Amino acid sequence: MAATTTAASKYAEQLTDWLVELGYTHCFFVAGGNIMHLLDGARTRFTCVPVVHEVAAGIAVEYFNEAGGKGRAFAMVTAGPGVSNIITAMSGAWLESRELLVIAGQVKSEDLATGGVRQRGIQEIDGVGLAAPVAKHSVQMKKPMPKAEFVSLVNAGSTGRPGPVFIELCLDAQGAPPLKEQAAEVKAQINAVASETEIDLVITQLKSAQRPILLIGGGVSRKLARALQTELTSSGIPVMTTWNAADRIDAAHPSYLGRPNTWGQRAANLLVAQADLVIAVGTRLGMQQTGFNWQQFGRNAYVVHVDIDRAELDKGHPKIDLPVCADADDFLTRLLPKVRGDWETWVSYAQEVRNALPLNDPANETGNGFLSPFDFYADLVRLSESDDVVIPCSSGGANSVSMQVIEQKLGQVIITDKGLASMGYGLAGAIGASMAHPGKRTFLIEGDGGFSQNLQELATVAVNNLPIKTFIFANNGYGSIRMTQKNYFDGAYLGCDTETGLGFPDWDMLFQSFGISTITLDKDWSTNKEVLSALRSDKPYGFIVPIDPLQTYWPKITSRIVEGGGMESNPLHMMSPDLAPDLFTQVTKYL
Repeated sequence: MAATTTAASKYAEQLTDWLVELGYTHCFFVAGGNIMHLLDGARTRFTCVPVVHEVAAGIAVEYFNEAGGKGRAFAMVTAGPGVSNIITAMSGAWLESRELLVIAGQVKSEDLATGGVRQRGIQEIDGVGLAAPVAKHSVQMKKPMPKAEFVSLVNAGSTGRPGPVFIELCLDAQGAPPLKEQAAEVKAQINAVASETEIDLVITQLKSAQRPILLIGGGVSRKLARALQTELTSSGIPVMTTWNAADRIDAAHPSYLGRPNTWGQRAANLLVAQADLVIAVGTRLGMQQTGFNWQQFGRNAYVVHVDIDRAELDKGHPKIDLPVCADADDFLTRLLPKVRGDWETWVSYAQEVRNALPLNDPANETGNGFLSPFDFYADLVRLSESDDVVIPCSSGGANSVSMQVIEQKLGQVIITDKGLASMGYGLAGAIGASMAHPGKRTFLIEGDGGFSQNLQELATVAVNNLPIKTFIFANNGYGSIRMTQKNYFDGAYLGCDTETGLGFPDWDMLFQSFGISTITLDKDWSTNKEVLSALRSDKPYGFIVPIDPLQTYWPKITSRIVEGGGMESNPLHMMSPDLAPDLFTQVTKYL
Protein backbone atom coordinates (compact mmCIF):
# COMPACT_ATOMS: atom_id res chain seq x y z
CA MET A 1 0.00 0.00 0.00
CA ALA A 2 1.09 3.56 -0.63
CA ALA A 3 2.31 5.46 2.41
CA THR A 4 2.42 9.15 3.19
CA THR A 5 4.75 11.09 0.91
CA THR A 6 7.84 12.51 2.60
CA ALA A 7 10.19 15.26 1.47
CA ALA A 8 12.84 14.12 -1.03
CA SER A 9 16.25 13.54 0.53
CA LYS A 10 17.85 12.00 -2.57
CA TYR A 11 17.36 12.08 -6.31
CA ALA A 12 15.45 8.77 -6.42
CA GLU A 13 12.79 10.30 -4.19
CA GLN A 14 12.71 13.49 -6.21
CA LEU A 15 12.20 11.49 -9.40
CA THR A 16 9.31 9.56 -7.86
CA ASP A 17 7.76 12.86 -6.76
CA TRP A 18 7.79 13.94 -10.40
CA LEU A 19 6.03 10.71 -11.36
CA VAL A 20 3.34 11.46 -8.77
CA GLU A 21 2.85 14.88 -10.36
CA LEU A 22 2.43 13.15 -13.73
CA GLY A 23 -0.43 11.07 -12.36
CA TYR A 24 1.31 7.79 -11.63
CA THR A 25 -0.31 5.85 -8.81
CA HIS A 26 0.90 2.24 -9.16
CA CYS A 27 4.31 0.60 -9.43
CA PHE A 28 4.62 -3.05 -10.50
CA PHE A 29 8.06 -4.41 -9.66
CA VAL A 30 10.44 -7.18 -8.71
CA ALA A 31 12.86 -6.03 -6.01
CA GLY A 32 16.61 -5.92 -6.59
CA GLY A 33 19.76 -4.37 -5.17
CA ASN A 34 20.38 -2.10 -8.13
CA ILE A 35 17.04 -0.33 -7.60
CA MET A 36 17.24 -0.06 -3.84
CA HIS A 37 17.06 3.75 -3.73
CA LEU A 38 14.24 3.84 -6.29
CA LEU A 39 12.23 1.28 -4.35
CA ASP A 40 12.78 3.21 -1.14
CA GLY A 41 11.30 6.28 -2.81
CA ALA A 42 8.44 4.38 -4.46
CA ARG A 43 7.20 2.67 -1.29
CA THR A 44 5.99 5.95 0.22
CA ARG A 45 4.52 7.38 -2.95
CA PHE A 46 2.70 4.63 -4.87
CA THR A 47 0.64 1.52 -4.50
CA CYS A 48 3.53 -0.89 -4.97
CA VAL A 49 2.60 -4.30 -6.40
CA PRO A 50 5.34 -6.95 -6.21
CA VAL A 51 5.09 -9.66 -8.86
CA VAL A 52 7.00 -12.90 -9.22
CA HIS A 53 8.60 -12.25 -12.62
CA GLU A 54 9.51 -9.01 -14.37
CA VAL A 55 7.69 -9.88 -17.59
CA ALA A 56 4.47 -9.91 -15.55
CA ALA A 57 5.27 -6.43 -14.24
CA GLY A 58 5.54 -5.07 -17.78
CA ILE A 59 2.41 -6.79 -19.05
CA ALA A 60 0.42 -5.71 -15.99
CA VAL A 61 1.48 -2.10 -16.53
CA GLU A 62 0.51 -2.20 -20.21
CA TYR A 63 -2.96 -3.54 -19.40
CA PHE A 64 -3.41 -1.26 -16.38
CA ASN A 65 -2.89 1.82 -18.55
CA GLU A 66 -4.84 0.44 -21.50
CA ALA A 67 -7.80 -0.39 -19.24
CA GLY A 68 -8.37 3.31 -18.62
CA GLY A 69 -9.04 3.32 -14.90
CA LYS A 70 -7.93 5.90 -12.39
CA GLY A 71 -4.22 6.69 -12.29
CA ARG A 72 -1.26 5.41 -14.27
CA ALA A 73 1.20 2.60 -13.67
CA PHE A 74 4.87 2.03 -14.38
CA ALA A 75 7.26 -0.90 -14.01
CA MET A 76 10.43 -0.99 -11.96
CA VAL A 77 13.12 -3.62 -12.53
CA THR A 78 16.66 -4.17 -11.41
CA ALA A 79 19.74 -4.38 -13.64
CA GLY A 80 20.69 -7.42 -15.70
CA PRO A 81 18.00 -10.13 -15.60
CA GLY A 82 15.41 -7.63 -14.46
CA VAL A 83 15.88 -5.76 -17.73
CA SER A 84 16.22 -8.81 -19.98
CA ASN A 85 13.12 -10.39 -18.44
CA ILE A 86 10.91 -7.38 -19.20
CA ILE A 87 11.94 -7.08 -22.86
CA THR A 88 9.10 -9.37 -24.01
CA ALA A 89 6.56 -7.10 -22.34
CA MET A 90 8.17 -4.04 -23.91
CA SER A 91 8.05 -5.78 -27.30
CA GLY A 92 4.32 -6.40 -26.97
CA ALA A 93 3.56 -2.82 -25.94
CA TRP A 94 5.76 -1.54 -28.77
CA LEU A 95 3.82 -3.48 -31.41
CA GLU A 96 0.44 -2.56 -29.89
CA SER A 97 1.44 1.14 -29.57
CA ARG A 98 0.73 1.27 -25.83
CA GLU A 99 2.21 3.21 -22.96
CA LEU A 100 4.76 1.33 -20.84
CA LEU A 101 7.21 3.24 -18.68
CA VAL A 102 10.08 1.09 -17.39
CA ILE A 103 12.36 2.50 -14.71
CA ALA A 104 15.40 0.26 -14.39
CA GLY A 105 18.42 0.09 -12.14
CA GLN A 106 22.06 -0.12 -13.16
CA VAL A 107 25.38 -0.53 -11.41
CA LYS A 108 27.33 2.50 -10.22
CA SER A 109 28.56 4.66 -13.08
CA GLU A 110 32.18 3.93 -12.17
CA ASP A 111 31.46 0.17 -12.52
CA LEU A 112 30.07 0.35 -16.05
CA ALA A 113 31.90 -1.82 -18.57
CA THR A 114 34.01 0.09 -21.08
CA GLY A 115 36.62 -0.64 -23.73
CA GLY A 116 35.01 -3.83 -25.00
CA VAL A 117 34.66 -5.43 -21.58
CA ARG A 118 31.45 -7.46 -21.42
CA GLN A 119 30.79 -6.93 -17.73
CA ARG A 120 32.36 -5.07 -14.85
CA GLY A 121 29.60 -4.42 -12.32
CA ILE A 122 27.61 -7.23 -10.72
CA GLN A 123 24.54 -8.11 -12.86
CA GLU A 124 25.61 -5.43 -15.33
CA ILE A 125 24.32 -5.70 -18.88
CA ASP A 126 23.64 -3.05 -21.53
CA GLY A 127 19.99 -2.41 -20.69
CA VAL A 128 19.76 0.63 -22.95
CA GLY A 129 20.99 -1.39 -25.91
CA LEU A 130 18.59 -4.25 -25.19
CA ALA A 131 15.57 -1.97 -24.85
CA ALA A 132 16.32 0.46 -27.69
CA PRO A 133 14.69 -1.50 -30.57
CA VAL A 134 11.35 -1.70 -28.72
CA ALA A 135 11.26 1.72 -27.07
CA LYS A 136 10.48 5.25 -28.20
CA HIS A 137 13.33 6.35 -25.95
CA SER A 138 15.97 4.27 -24.20
CA VAL A 139 18.32 6.32 -22.02
CA GLN A 140 20.78 5.90 -19.18
CA MET A 141 21.31 8.30 -16.28
CA LYS A 142 24.85 8.41 -14.95
CA LYS A 143 23.92 11.53 -13.03
CA PRO A 144 20.59 13.13 -12.09
CA MET A 145 18.52 14.40 -14.99
CA PRO A 146 16.70 17.77 -14.77
CA LYS A 147 12.95 17.67 -14.29
CA ALA A 148 12.02 19.13 -17.68
CA GLU A 149 14.10 16.55 -19.52
CA PHE A 150 12.74 13.68 -17.43
CA VAL A 151 9.11 14.75 -17.80
CA SER A 152 9.54 15.15 -21.55
CA LEU A 153 10.88 11.59 -21.80
CA VAL A 154 8.04 10.14 -19.76
CA ASN A 155 5.36 12.03 -21.66
CA ALA A 156 6.71 10.75 -24.98
CA GLY A 157 5.37 7.32 -24.09
CA SER A 158 1.74 8.45 -24.23
CA THR A 159 1.84 11.05 -27.01
CA GLY A 160 2.11 10.70 -30.77
CA ARG A 161 2.14 6.98 -31.44
CA PRO A 162 2.41 5.61 -27.87
CA GLY A 163 5.06 3.10 -26.90
CA PRO A 164 7.49 2.02 -24.20
CA VAL A 165 10.00 4.40 -22.62
CA PHE A 166 13.02 2.86 -20.89
CA ILE A 167 14.99 4.92 -18.34
CA GLU A 168 17.96 3.28 -16.62
CA LEU A 169 19.50 4.89 -13.53
CA CYS A 170 22.95 4.10 -12.24
CA LEU A 171 22.95 3.34 -8.53
CA ASP A 172 24.97 6.44 -7.62
CA ALA A 173 22.60 8.67 -9.61
CA GLN A 174 19.68 7.24 -7.65
CA GLY A 175 21.32 8.01 -4.32
CA ALA A 176 22.64 11.45 -5.30
CA PRO A 177 21.29 14.56 -3.55
CA PRO A 178 18.10 15.98 -5.11
CA LEU A 179 18.54 18.65 -7.74
CA LYS A 180 17.78 22.21 -6.85
CA GLU A 181 14.26 22.87 -8.11
CA GLN A 182 14.19 25.33 -10.97
CA ALA A 183 11.20 26.65 -12.82
CA ALA A 184 11.33 24.87 -16.16
CA GLU A 185 8.61 24.92 -18.74
CA VAL A 186 7.72 21.49 -20.05
CA LYS A 187 6.44 21.88 -23.58
CA ALA A 188 3.29 19.92 -24.31
CA GLN A 189 3.61 17.49 -27.19
CA ILE A 190 0.80 18.08 -29.68
CA ASN A 191 -0.31 15.35 -32.04
CA ALA A 192 -0.73 15.99 -35.74
CA VAL A 193 -4.30 16.73 -36.82
CA ALA A 194 -6.11 16.39 -40.12
CA SER A 195 -6.57 19.51 -42.21
CA GLU A 196 -10.02 20.82 -43.06
CA THR A 197 -9.27 19.92 -46.66
CA GLU A 198 -8.66 16.29 -45.70
CA ILE A 199 -11.86 16.17 -43.64
CA ASP A 200 -13.80 17.64 -46.58
CA LEU A 201 -12.30 15.09 -48.98
CA VAL A 202 -13.59 12.28 -46.77
CA ILE A 203 -17.04 13.92 -46.55
CA THR A 204 -17.10 14.17 -50.35
CA GLN A 205 -16.40 10.45 -50.64
CA LEU A 206 -19.14 9.67 -48.12
CA LYS A 207 -21.71 11.69 -50.07
CA SER A 208 -21.25 9.49 -53.12
CA ALA A 209 -20.71 6.19 -51.29
CA GLN A 210 -23.41 3.53 -51.43
CA ARG A 211 -21.65 0.97 -49.24
CA PRO A 212 -19.30 2.73 -46.76
CA ILE A 213 -17.62 1.24 -43.70
CA LEU A 214 -16.00 3.12 -40.82
CA LEU A 215 -13.33 0.80 -39.41
CA ILE A 216 -12.39 1.91 -35.88
CA GLY A 217 -9.01 0.81 -34.53
CA GLY A 218 -7.36 0.81 -31.14
CA GLY A 219 -5.91 4.25 -31.82
CA VAL A 220 -9.40 5.61 -31.14
CA SER A 221 -9.55 5.88 -27.37
CA ARG A 222 -12.20 4.04 -25.41
CA LYS A 223 -13.19 7.28 -23.68
CA LEU A 224 -13.68 9.15 -26.95
CA ALA A 225 -15.60 6.31 -28.62
CA ARG A 226 -18.04 6.11 -25.74
CA ALA A 227 -18.52 9.87 -25.79
CA LEU A 228 -19.35 9.73 -29.50
CA GLN A 229 -22.06 7.06 -29.35
CA THR A 230 -24.80 9.59 -30.13
CA GLU A 231 -22.83 10.90 -33.11
CA LEU A 232 -22.18 7.37 -34.36
CA THR A 233 -25.90 6.68 -34.29
CA SER A 234 -27.05 9.95 -35.84
CA SER A 235 -24.45 9.80 -38.61
CA GLY A 236 -25.92 6.55 -39.90
CA ILE A 237 -22.50 5.31 -40.97
CA PRO A 238 -21.93 1.53 -40.73
CA VAL A 239 -19.21 0.68 -38.19
CA MET A 240 -16.72 -2.14 -37.82
CA THR A 241 -13.88 -2.45 -35.33
CA THR A 242 -10.49 -4.06 -35.19
CA TRP A 243 -9.87 -6.52 -32.38
CA ASN A 244 -8.04 -3.88 -30.31
CA ALA A 245 -11.10 -1.64 -30.53
CA ALA A 246 -13.72 -4.33 -29.87
CA ASP A 247 -15.15 -2.50 -26.85
CA ARG A 248 -15.63 0.85 -28.62
CA ILE A 249 -19.21 0.06 -29.66
CA ASP A 250 -22.00 -2.23 -28.51
CA ALA A 251 -22.50 -5.36 -30.61
CA ALA A 252 -26.23 -4.60 -30.55
CA HIS A 253 -25.75 -1.17 -32.15
CA PRO A 254 -27.90 -1.07 -35.33
CA SER A 255 -24.97 0.14 -37.47
CA TYR A 256 -22.40 -2.35 -36.12
CA LEU A 257 -21.22 -4.82 -38.75
CA GLY A 258 -18.58 -6.89 -36.95
CA ARG A 259 -14.81 -7.42 -36.81
CA PRO A 260 -12.82 -8.18 -39.97
CA ASN A 261 -9.44 -9.90 -39.57
CA THR A 262 -7.51 -12.99 -40.62
CA TRP A 263 -9.10 -14.58 -37.54
CA GLY A 264 -12.13 -12.32 -37.74
CA GLN A 265 -15.76 -12.85 -38.58
CA ARG A 266 -16.52 -14.26 -42.03
CA ALA A 267 -19.44 -11.88 -42.56
CA ALA A 268 -17.32 -8.83 -41.74
CA ASN A 269 -14.59 -9.96 -44.13
CA LEU A 270 -17.11 -10.46 -46.92
CA LEU A 271 -18.64 -7.04 -46.32
CA VAL A 272 -15.26 -5.27 -46.46
CA ALA A 273 -14.72 -6.86 -49.87
CA GLN A 274 -18.10 -5.49 -51.03
CA ALA A 275 -17.75 -1.98 -49.60
CA ASP A 276 -17.17 0.96 -51.93
CA LEU A 277 -15.58 3.12 -49.21
CA VAL A 278 -13.47 2.06 -46.21
CA ILE A 279 -12.45 4.74 -43.70
CA ALA A 280 -9.89 3.11 -41.40
CA VAL A 281 -9.21 5.28 -38.34
CA GLY A 282 -6.61 4.52 -35.69
CA THR A 283 -5.52 1.16 -37.08
CA ARG A 284 -2.20 0.56 -38.76
CA LEU A 285 -3.85 -1.90 -41.18
CA GLY A 286 -1.26 -4.56 -40.57
CA MET A 287 -1.39 -7.92 -42.30
CA GLN A 288 -3.46 -9.53 -39.58
CA GLN A 289 -6.09 -6.89 -40.31
CA THR A 290 -5.89 -6.94 -44.10
CA GLY A 291 -4.82 -10.53 -44.66
CA PHE A 292 -1.51 -11.62 -46.14
CA ASN A 293 -3.16 -11.33 -49.53
CA TRP A 294 -3.45 -7.61 -48.83
CA GLN A 295 -3.93 -6.72 -52.48
CA GLN A 296 -7.55 -7.90 -52.08
CA PHE A 297 -8.34 -5.82 -48.98
CA GLY A 298 -11.18 -3.41 -49.80
CA ARG A 299 -10.90 -4.62 -53.38
CA ASN A 300 -13.89 -2.54 -54.54
CA ALA A 301 -13.39 0.40 -52.18
CA TYR A 302 -11.82 3.81 -52.02
CA VAL A 303 -9.65 3.41 -48.90
CA VAL A 304 -8.99 6.25 -46.45
CA HIS A 305 -6.30 5.46 -43.88
CA VAL A 306 -5.97 7.70 -40.81
CA ASP A 307 -2.95 6.96 -38.61
CA ILE A 308 -0.65 8.99 -36.37
CA ASP A 309 2.45 7.27 -37.79
CA ARG A 310 3.54 8.39 -41.26
CA ALA A 311 5.58 5.20 -41.68
CA GLU A 312 2.43 3.09 -41.46
CA LEU A 313 0.79 5.17 -44.17
CA ASP A 314 3.82 4.83 -46.42
CA LYS A 315 4.61 1.13 -45.89
CA GLY A 316 3.07 0.12 -49.22
CA HIS A 317 0.28 -2.20 -48.09
CA PRO A 318 -2.63 -2.31 -48.42
CA LYS A 319 -3.69 -0.04 -51.29
CA ILE A 320 -4.48 3.41 -49.87
CA ASP A 321 -6.28 6.13 -51.82
CA LEU A 322 -6.19 8.87 -49.17
CA PRO A 323 -3.57 8.67 -46.41
CA VAL A 324 -4.15 11.06 -43.50
CA CYS A 325 -1.41 11.43 -40.88
CA ALA A 326 -3.42 12.59 -37.89
CA ASP A 327 -4.62 11.87 -34.37
CA ALA A 328 -7.51 9.40 -34.58
CA ASP A 329 -9.57 10.95 -31.76
CA ASP A 330 -9.36 14.43 -33.23
CA PHE A 331 -10.23 13.14 -36.70
CA LEU A 332 -13.37 11.30 -35.55
CA THR A 333 -14.46 14.18 -33.32
CA ARG A 334 -14.40 16.56 -36.29
CA LEU A 335 -15.68 14.12 -38.92
CA LEU A 336 -18.75 12.53 -37.36
CA PRO A 337 -20.83 15.72 -36.80
CA LYS A 338 -20.56 16.35 -40.55
CA VAL A 339 -21.65 12.85 -41.57
CA ARG A 340 -25.26 12.29 -42.52
CA GLY A 341 -26.32 9.66 -44.98
CA ASP A 342 -28.97 7.14 -45.89
CA TRP A 343 -27.27 3.78 -46.01
CA GLU A 344 -30.19 1.71 -44.76
CA THR A 345 -30.19 -0.54 -47.83
CA TRP A 346 -26.52 -1.38 -47.32
CA VAL A 347 -26.91 -1.90 -43.55
CA SER A 348 -29.98 -4.08 -44.09
CA TYR A 349 -28.09 -6.24 -46.58
CA ALA A 350 -25.08 -6.40 -44.25
CA GLN A 351 -27.23 -7.58 -41.35
CA GLU A 352 -28.74 -10.20 -43.67
CA VAL A 353 -25.23 -11.44 -44.43
CA ARG A 354 -24.37 -11.55 -40.73
CA ASN A 355 -27.53 -13.47 -39.91
CA ALA A 356 -26.84 -15.98 -42.68
CA LEU A 357 -23.35 -16.78 -41.35
CA PRO A 358 -23.38 -18.04 -37.75
CA LEU A 359 -20.43 -17.15 -35.53
CA ASN A 360 -19.95 -20.85 -34.82
CA ASP A 361 -19.41 -22.32 -38.27
CA PRO A 362 -21.44 -25.52 -38.87
CA ALA A 363 -18.24 -27.26 -39.97
CA ASN A 364 -16.78 -27.16 -36.45
CA GLU A 365 -16.49 -30.47 -34.65
CA THR A 366 -16.22 -31.09 -30.91
CA GLY A 367 -15.66 -34.57 -29.48
CA ASN A 368 -17.86 -36.16 -26.84
CA GLY A 369 -17.08 -35.08 -23.30
CA PHE A 370 -15.59 -31.76 -24.36
CA LEU A 371 -16.97 -28.23 -24.50
CA SER A 372 -17.16 -26.33 -27.76
CA PRO A 373 -15.03 -23.16 -27.31
CA PHE A 374 -17.52 -21.33 -29.53
CA ASP A 375 -20.49 -22.32 -27.36
CA PHE A 376 -18.48 -21.52 -24.24
CA TYR A 377 -17.85 -17.94 -25.38
CA ALA A 378 -21.48 -17.50 -26.39
CA ASP A 379 -22.57 -18.55 -22.89
CA LEU A 380 -19.94 -16.34 -21.25
CA VAL A 381 -21.14 -13.35 -23.24
CA ARG A 382 -24.69 -14.04 -22.13
CA LEU A 383 -23.62 -14.15 -18.47
CA SER A 384 -21.37 -11.11 -18.66
CA GLU A 385 -22.35 -7.62 -17.54
CA SER A 386 -21.66 -4.24 -19.12
CA ASP A 387 -19.07 -3.32 -16.48
CA ASP A 388 -17.01 -6.52 -16.72
CA VAL A 389 -13.36 -6.59 -17.74
CA VAL A 390 -12.62 -9.29 -20.34
CA ILE A 391 -9.08 -10.52 -21.06
CA PRO A 392 -9.02 -13.15 -23.87
CA CYS A 393 -5.25 -13.90 -23.64
CA SER A 394 -3.17 -13.21 -26.75
CA SER A 395 -2.76 -16.32 -28.87
CA GLY A 396 -4.21 -19.71 -29.73
CA GLY A 397 -7.80 -20.85 -29.82
CA ALA A 398 -8.77 -19.05 -26.61
CA ASN A 399 -7.95 -15.79 -28.39
CA SER A 400 -9.05 -16.48 -31.97
CA VAL A 401 -12.45 -17.85 -30.96
CA SER A 402 -13.07 -14.80 -28.81
CA MET A 403 -12.31 -12.56 -31.79
CA GLN A 404 -14.96 -14.35 -33.80
CA VAL A 405 -17.64 -14.95 -31.16
CA ILE A 406 -17.63 -12.25 -28.48
CA GLU A 407 -20.58 -9.89 -28.81
CA GLN A 408 -19.40 -7.05 -26.63
CA LYS A 409 -21.55 -4.87 -24.41
CA LEU A 410 -20.89 -1.14 -24.23
CA GLY A 411 -19.10 -0.41 -20.97
CA GLN A 412 -17.02 -3.56 -20.97
CA VAL A 413 -13.25 -3.31 -21.13
CA ILE A 414 -11.73 -5.86 -23.53
CA ILE A 415 -7.95 -6.06 -23.91
CA THR A 416 -5.55 -8.40 -25.66
CA ASP A 417 -2.05 -8.13 -27.12
CA LYS A 418 -2.18 -9.64 -30.57
CA GLY A 419 0.77 -7.97 -32.32
CA LEU A 420 3.43 -10.02 -30.56
CA ALA A 421 0.88 -12.78 -29.86
CA SER A 422 3.08 -14.19 -27.13
CA MET A 423 1.77 -16.94 -24.93
CA GLY A 424 1.59 -16.11 -21.24
CA TYR A 425 0.07 -12.63 -21.50
CA GLY A 426 -3.35 -13.38 -20.05
CA LEU A 427 -2.78 -13.71 -16.33
CA ALA A 428 -0.44 -10.74 -15.92
CA GLY A 429 -2.70 -8.65 -18.16
CA ALA A 430 -5.74 -9.56 -16.09
CA ILE A 431 -3.89 -8.52 -12.93
CA GLY A 432 -3.10 -5.08 -14.36
CA ALA A 433 -6.59 -4.52 -15.76
CA SER A 434 -8.23 -5.70 -12.54
CA MET A 435 -6.15 -3.31 -10.46
CA ALA A 436 -7.04 -0.46 -12.80
CA HIS A 437 -10.71 -1.14 -12.05
CA PRO A 438 -10.81 -2.15 -8.38
CA GLY A 439 -13.74 -4.38 -7.48
CA LYS A 440 -14.84 -5.02 -11.05
CA ARG A 441 -15.17 -8.63 -12.11
CA THR A 442 -12.45 -9.69 -14.53
CA PHE A 443 -12.80 -12.64 -16.91
CA LEU A 444 -9.53 -14.21 -18.05
CA ILE A 445 -9.66 -16.84 -20.79
CA GLU A 446 -6.35 -18.54 -21.50
CA GLY A 447 -5.13 -21.79 -23.04
CA ASP A 448 -3.34 -24.26 -20.80
CA GLY A 449 -0.10 -23.82 -22.76
CA GLY A 450 -0.16 -20.03 -22.50
CA PHE A 451 -1.24 -20.05 -18.87
CA SER A 452 1.68 -22.32 -17.96
CA GLN A 453 4.18 -19.70 -19.09
CA ASN A 454 3.21 -17.25 -16.34
CA LEU A 455 1.26 -19.37 -13.88
CA GLN A 456 3.49 -18.19 -11.02
CA GLU A 457 1.47 -14.97 -10.97
CA LEU A 458 -1.42 -16.83 -9.33
CA ALA A 459 0.50 -15.79 -6.24
CA THR A 460 -0.11 -12.13 -7.12
CA VAL A 461 -3.81 -12.82 -7.68
CA ALA A 462 -4.11 -14.63 -4.36
CA VAL A 463 -2.14 -12.14 -2.26
CA ASN A 464 -4.21 -9.23 -3.60
CA ASN A 465 -7.50 -11.20 -3.56
CA LEU A 466 -8.34 -9.98 -7.06
CA PRO A 467 -11.80 -10.89 -8.43
CA ILE A 468 -10.33 -12.60 -11.49
CA LYS A 469 -12.32 -15.50 -12.88
CA THR A 470 -9.79 -17.62 -14.78
CA PHE A 471 -11.05 -20.00 -17.47
CA ILE A 472 -8.37 -22.41 -18.67
CA PHE A 473 -8.92 -24.04 -22.05
CA ALA A 474 -7.47 -27.43 -21.16
CA ASN A 475 -6.55 -29.34 -24.30
CA ASN A 476 -3.24 -30.72 -23.01
CA GLY A 477 -1.02 -28.79 -25.38
CA TYR A 478 -0.42 -26.03 -27.85
CA GLY A 479 -3.52 -26.31 -30.03
CA SER A 480 -2.41 -23.99 -32.83
CA ILE A 481 1.03 -25.66 -33.07
CA ARG A 482 -0.62 -29.07 -33.14
CA MET A 483 -2.91 -27.92 -35.96
CA THR A 484 0.01 -26.49 -37.96
CA GLN A 485 1.93 -29.76 -37.67
CA LYS A 486 -1.18 -31.67 -38.71
CA ASN A 487 -2.05 -29.48 -41.71
CA TYR A 488 1.41 -28.85 -43.15
CA PHE A 489 3.54 -31.78 -41.98
CA ASP A 490 1.09 -34.71 -42.10
CA GLY A 491 0.79 -35.00 -38.34
CA ALA A 492 4.51 -35.17 -37.57
CA TYR A 493 3.89 -33.95 -34.02
CA LEU A 494 6.64 -32.70 -31.75
CA GLY A 495 6.48 -30.69 -28.52
CA CYS A 496 2.85 -29.74 -29.01
CA ASP A 497 1.06 -31.82 -26.36
CA THR A 498 1.47 -34.14 -23.41
CA GLU A 499 2.00 -37.08 -25.76
CA THR A 500 4.98 -35.39 -27.45
CA GLY A 501 6.92 -34.11 -24.48
CA LEU A 502 4.97 -31.26 -22.83
CA GLY A 503 4.06 -31.36 -19.17
CA PHE A 504 1.17 -29.66 -17.39
CA PRO A 505 0.17 -29.48 -13.74
CA ASP A 506 -2.93 -30.82 -12.07
CA TRP A 507 -4.92 -27.60 -12.39
CA ASP A 508 -7.06 -28.16 -9.30
CA MET A 509 -3.99 -28.79 -7.16
CA LEU A 510 -2.19 -25.79 -8.62
CA PHE A 511 -4.96 -23.30 -7.90
CA GLN A 512 -5.68 -24.79 -4.50
CA SER A 513 -2.01 -24.44 -3.54
CA PHE A 514 -2.61 -20.67 -3.75
CA GLY A 515 -5.88 -20.93 -1.85
CA ILE A 516 -8.01 -20.45 -4.98
CA SER A 517 -11.01 -22.73 -5.52
CA THR A 518 -11.66 -24.42 -8.86
CA ILE A 519 -14.58 -25.91 -10.76
CA THR A 520 -14.40 -28.11 -13.85
CA LEU A 521 -17.09 -27.08 -16.30
CA ASP A 522 -19.49 -29.36 -18.14
CA LYS A 523 -21.97 -28.67 -20.93
CA ASP A 524 -24.51 -27.29 -18.45
CA TRP A 525 -22.05 -24.99 -16.72
CA SER A 526 -23.88 -21.77 -17.57
CA THR A 527 -26.90 -22.82 -15.49
CA ASN A 528 -24.97 -24.57 -12.70
CA LYS A 529 -25.76 -22.85 -9.38
CA GLU A 530 -22.27 -23.49 -7.99
CA VAL A 531 -20.67 -21.89 -11.06
CA LEU A 532 -23.03 -18.93 -11.02
CA SER A 533 -22.34 -18.37 -7.32
CA ALA A 534 -18.59 -18.45 -7.99
CA LEU A 535 -19.00 -15.95 -10.82
CA ARG A 536 -20.88 -13.59 -8.52
CA SER A 537 -18.27 -13.91 -5.79
CA ASP A 538 -15.74 -11.14 -5.20
CA LYS A 539 -12.98 -13.74 -4.83
CA PRO A 540 -10.71 -15.27 -7.46
CA TYR A 541 -11.80 -18.57 -8.98
CA GLY A 542 -10.37 -21.03 -11.46
CA PHE A 543 -12.56 -22.79 -14.03
CA ILE A 544 -11.24 -25.71 -16.06
CA VAL A 545 -12.77 -25.86 -19.54
CA PRO A 546 -12.23 -29.30 -21.17
CA ILE A 547 -11.39 -28.60 -24.83
CA ASP A 548 -11.05 -31.32 -27.45
CA PRO A 549 -7.38 -31.63 -28.54
CA LEU A 550 -8.76 -32.19 -32.06
CA GLN A 551 -11.20 -29.28 -31.90
CA THR A 552 -11.63 -27.54 -35.26
CA TYR A 553 -11.53 -23.75 -35.58
CA TRP A 554 -13.50 -22.69 -38.64
CA PRO A 555 -13.75 -20.36 -40.44
CA LYS A 556 -10.19 -19.29 -41.06
CA ILE A 557 -7.86 -18.08 -43.77
CA THR A 558 -6.02 -21.03 -45.24
CA SER A 559 -2.58 -20.92 -46.82
CA ARG A 560 -0.59 -23.17 -49.10
CA ILE A 561 3.11 -23.98 -49.28
CA VAL A 562 4.20 -23.11 -52.81
CA GLU A 563 7.23 -24.11 -54.83
CA GLY A 564 10.35 -22.71 -53.22
CA GLY A 565 8.92 -23.03 -49.69
CA GLY A 566 6.91 -19.80 -49.63
CA MET A 567 3.31 -19.40 -48.50
CA GLU A 568 0.28 -18.26 -50.45
CA SER A 569 -2.86 -17.18 -48.57
CA ASN A 570 -6.48 -16.70 -49.51
CA PRO A 571 -7.86 -13.14 -49.32
CA LEU A 572 -9.98 -12.19 -46.30
CA HIS A 573 -13.29 -12.76 -48.08
CA MET A 574 -12.35 -16.34 -49.04
CA MET A 575 -12.28 -18.02 -45.64
CA SER A 576 -12.40 -21.80 -45.39
CA PRO A 577 -14.41 -23.96 -45.57
CA ASP A 578 -16.04 -22.82 -48.80
CA LEU A 579 -19.67 -21.79 -48.56
CA ALA A 580 -22.39 -23.68 -50.42
CA PRO A 581 -22.90 -22.07 -53.86
CA ASP A 582 -26.38 -20.73 -53.11
CA LEU A 583 -25.28 -19.26 -49.78
CA PHE A 584 -22.18 -17.75 -51.38
CA THR A 585 -24.36 -16.05 -53.99
CA GLN A 586 -26.64 -14.71 -51.24
CA VAL A 587 -23.80 -13.09 -49.27
CA THR A 588 -21.75 -11.73 -52.19
CA LYS A 589 -24.32 -9.53 -53.93
CA TYR A 590 -21.78 -6.73 -54.54
CA LEU A 591 -18.61 -8.79 -54.91
